[in-house]
Amino acid sequence: MKIAIAQLNPTIGDISNNAQQIITAAETAAKQNVRLLLTPELSLCGYPPRDLLLYPGFVESMTQELKAIANKLAKNIAVLVGTVETNPHATSKGQKPHYNSVALLDGGEIKQIFHKRLLPTYDVFDDDRYFEPGYEANYFTLDSIKIGVSICEDLWNDEQFWGKRSYEVNPIEELAQIGVDVIVNLSASPYSVGKQKLREAMLNHAAISYQKPILYANQVGGNDDLVFDGNSVTFNSAGEVVSRARGFDTDLVVVELEQLRSEFKKDRETGRQGDGEMGRWEDRGSNEEIFNALVLGVKDYARKCGFTKAILGLSGGIDSALVAAIASQALGADNVLGVLMPSPYSSAHSITDAEDLVNILGINSQKLPIKKAMEAYDTILEPMFAGTEFGVAEENIQSRIRGNLLMAIANKFGYLLLSTGNKSEMAVGYCTLYGDMNGGLAVIADVPKTRVFELCRWLNRDGEVVPVNIINKPPSAELKPDQKDADSLPPYEILDDILERIVCQHQSTSEIVKAGHDTETVAKVMKLVTRAEFKRRQAPPGIKITDRAFGTGWRMPIAKRLSMSHEPSTSNS
Repeated sequence: MKIAIAQLNPTIGDISNNAQQIITAAETAAKQNVRLLLTPELSLCGYPPRDLLLYPGFVESMTQELKAIANKLAKNIAVLVGTVETNPHATSKGQKPHYNSVALLDGGEIKQIFHKRLLPTYDVFDDDRYFEPGYEANYFTLDSIKIGVSICEDLWNDEQFWGKRSYEVNPIEELAQIGVDVIVNLSASPYSVGKQKLREAMLNHAAISYQKPILYANQVGGNDDLVFDGNSVTFNSAGEVVSRARGFDTDLVVVELEQLRSEFKKDRETGRQGDGEMGRWEDRGSNEEIFNALVLGVKDYARKCGFTKAILGLSGGIDSALVAAIASQALGADNVLGVLMPSPYSSAHSITDAEDLVNILGINSQKLPIKKAMEAYDTILEPMFAGTEFGVAEENIQSRIRGNLLMAIANKFGYLLLSTGNKSEMAVGYCTLYGDMNGGLAVIADVPKTRVFELCRWLNRDGEVVPVNIINKPPSAELKPDQKDADSLPPYEILDDILERIVCQHQSTSEIVKAGHDTETVAKVMKLVTRAEFKRRQAPPGIKITDRAFGTGWRMPIAKRLSMSHEPSTSNS
C-alpha cells in the first residue's frame, strides 16, 4: 500500500480553496497509485481558526464541503481530512460545541470521523476553548491494514520521553495496545527554533517504543503571528527516517508501506540511517531556518491579507536592513519600498549605508527629510515645552513623524507597513508607540538583537547582502547628538541573556545574579520589562520564532503590583 502526505498551506477560513488544495493533492497522489492520503490537522479550514468557530455557518460550510470533496475523489484513493465536527452533546453542562476532527473519505463517502483526544491550552494553543476531547482510540482498517489515527497533541504525552504526563491518557500507547499496523499523526505544529529536532526525537522514541511505523503530516505556511514549517516526516519501526517533506514549502511525499517494512529489516541488519535526510537537516543550521521562517511569515501574511507591496523605514541601522532583506526575499525587490527619513541628528554614514543597502537589494527607495516637520512640532509645542530641557518626548516626536509618514504612504498606495523593532527593544520598551511601532506586521519582534547580528552575518556568507558598515557600527537610534544604545542599555550580549532568563526561563533576580549578572543591571532590566507591557499590548503582530514570544502566547496583565523581580516563595502556605 502506498501512503502519501500532502503538506498543505491552507488559508484560515478559505474553505473552498483549501478543499481544492486537498482535491488537487489527491489527484496527483492517485496518479502515483497512492491508496491513502494524509492532510494536516484542520486542513479544511486552516489552523488555528480561533473565534471563527463561534459562527455556526462556518462549521456548517465545512460539513457541506467535506461531502463535496468525497464525491470528487478518485475511487481508488482514501483521504484523511482535518475538519471540525459539531458536538451533539454540547447542551450538557461543560460540553464544548465542537470536535477537532479527522474525516476518512473513501469511495465517495464519509466513512468515519475521528476526534482529537488531547487539547492543549499552553502557549499559543487554546483548543480547550472550542473543542470537546474525543474519548475513544481512533483507528480504521483499509485493505486489511489497521491504521491508528492521532491528531497533533495526541502524540505529545509520552511519559517516558518527557519524564511526566500532562494528560491522563496516552493515545499513541492505546493505539499500540490495540494492535494497529501503522500510526498516522495529522498536525498543525508551529515553528520555533530547533523544534524539528525535538519532534523527530519524540517520533523516533515513539516508533522504537511501540515498534510501529509513524507518518507525521504537518501544516506549512504563515497564519498571523504563527509560522508552520512543514517538515512532515515518516519513521519506520526501528525509529529511522524514511522520508521527509521540504521545510517551509508545500510538498507531496509518497511512502510504500510494504517497502517500509522490508526496509526495517534491512536497516536492522546494516545499521543504515534512513535515506541520509537527517544529515542534510542538521547541516541547515538555525540561522537559515530562522530566515526561512521569517520570509515565509512575511510572504503569507501579505498574500493572505491581500497585500502585494510592502513599505518600511530605512534608518541605516541593522534592524531595518534585516527586515528589508527578508521583505525583498518574500515579496520580490520590486515590491518593497524603503523610505529614508533623515533628521538633523542622522549621521552621514547612516544615509549612505541605507543607500548602499537599497542598491545591493535592488529595492525601491524614497528620501523624505523630517527637519521641517520637527521645526513645526517645536513651534506648536513651544508654549507648553518652554523652560524645559530637550528629552525623551522630543526624541519620540522624531519617531512619530517618521511613523506618520510611513502610515500615510501605506494608506495612500495600499502597502503593507513592516515594523522593524527587534525582541530586545520590545522587551525593554526601547520603541515608540505610534512611531517605529507603527505597522501591520512586526517582522523581527521575536528576534533578539544579538540574533539580528548573527542573521546579517549569515546573509553575508557568500557576498555582501547587508553592508558591512551597518553590521560593524555601534547601534544607535540617532535621536540626539552622538547617541548610542549603550548609553542607556547594557551591552546586547548581556541584555539578551538577562532577557532570555526573565522572559523564557522565568528566573528571579537572585537566580539571574547567581548566573553572573550585576544586581543593579538585572533590577533595571526587570523594571523596564515590566513597565513596557502597555506598549507590547499595542504592537502589531510579530512573527513567532521562539518558544516564548510577545504575542498570542504572552498574556501578562498591564496594571499590576507584582514585579517580575519577585523571589521564589519559601512559605508552605
